[in-house]
Amino acid sequence: MAQAAWLQGSRDGRFRRKASEFRSWITTDGSSGFPAAAGRYHLYVQYACPWAHRTLIARTLLGLEDVITVDVVDWHMQPDGSWAFDPEEPGCTADSVHGHASLQDVYREADPEFPGIGTVPVLFDKQGGTIVNNESREILRMLDSAFDGIAKRPRRLLPEGLEDDVDKMIDANYEPVNNGVYKAGFARTQAAYDEAVAALFGRLDELDAHLRDRDWLVGPGRGVLTEADVCLFTTLLRFDPVYHTHFKCNRTMIHEMPALWAFVRRMAGLPGVAETIDMRHIKGHYYWSHTGLNPNQIVPVGPRLDL
Repeated sequence: MAQAAWLQGSRDGRFRRKASEFRSWITTDGSSGFPAAAGRYHLYVQYACPWAHRTLIARTLLGLEDVITVDVVDWHMQPDGSWAFDPEEPGCTADSVHGHASLQDVYREADPEFPGIGTVPVLFDKQGGTIVNNESREILRMLDSAFDGIAKRPRRLLPEGLEDDVDKMIDANYEPVNNGVYKAGFARTQAAYDEAVAALFGRLDELDAHLRDRDWLVGPGRGVLTEADVCLFTTLLRFDPVYHTHFKCNRTMIHEMPALWAFVRRMAGLPGVAETIDMRHIKGHYYWSHTGLNPNQIVPVGPRLDL
């Protein structure tokens, strides 16, 4: 199986993630051309993907299950890095909006000349017949900011007065941790790997120390739940079962870092969050799809973790 185009490394051996292509916004007043409305928008996700998982968690925490519909692509990534629909695969669905066989076809609904490989998550406008956005951090913020009036559990994952602190925390974690595990796993030189792993564990050590006397990453006292926690959690959740072994991030497991592991369990225990976790999809996708790292596609049995 050939290596997917999006995994091709650069000449210096470092992994570089491609930018998201659709960057429109949903707004409460509709001034963007995309007004917030129940039943109008649809998410395409895969449980394995940490970026898509962010949007599922926000949808759950904010009580948007009846407002924004969801389809789940198959965790078996195609050889070119694209995603297919397979309702026969447990936990996956058909494309309930268009009946398409692949996510590429959904992208071509929005842009018939779309040249790249479509990624998850995708926030699709069923009324307008186009993709609103496929950048997870922006989708997360839209769900939090635009749907207050129709959410079952309105809360702010970007609390007033903490906007800068939340953004700084997300930015500080993105390159060394969220993207850092990929930079380690897909490094093509020893130097690129060493650089990525040093930055990754340097930041994880800082976060473990930061959370020793706190519940959440940002805010006064023990902190308040924000977007920053959601963004970190989806990477940490996958760390021990996947990144530690598959991406060679094996200096320390997260369950061996007391404050970070307590944080993972705290997040997983929030109402509805456990229902967004499918470890079969998570482990199956990574170990099966990345044949350059795991050519025999063997999915390991462990580790056994109590979330």
